[in-house]
Amino acid sequence: MKGIQCKLARVALDWGVLDLANAAKVSTQTITRLERGEELRDATLLKIKSVLEDAGIEFIPENGGGVGVRFARATEHEK
Repeated sequence: MKGIQCKLARVALDWGVLDLANAAKVSTQTITRLERGEELRDATLLKIKSVLEDAGIEFIPENGGGVGVRFARATEHEK
């Protein structure tokens, strides 16, 4: 997961930095550092990614069109 994907996922979920930090049990500074593109420990990155995936986010790898995110399943907003 790249920093921009984290931010896109947060926006899609309508979560603020504090919401994600609380859900992942990390500091808001950790989320901010990730979104700025700074390196995090693998375990921390995995914890944040898992929280977002559990909330319904699917991460799209680089495929020629850039990285991205989408909802893994239909949400109330999409119906």
